[in-house]
Amino acid sequence: MAANENQVGGDHYKEMAIDVIEFCRVNDIGFIEGNVIKYVCRYKRKGGLTDLLKAKHYLQILIDND
Repeated sequence: MAANENQVGGDHYKEMAIDVIEFCRVNDIGFIEGNVIKYVCRYKRKGGLTDLLKAKHYLQILIDND
């Protein structure tokens, strides 16, 4: 089994049409941008407001370093 077929710690990505990691990989999206996408994509299924605040934190890093 390939690593991207075996999610550890829940199934909050399995309902998505495209895996977040695969989406970021094929679109050459960097770590910080990828984390924004990750947290926004999963907030309803996993972390709620905490995940949105994490996404906001990574967005602020991008803003501060632009």
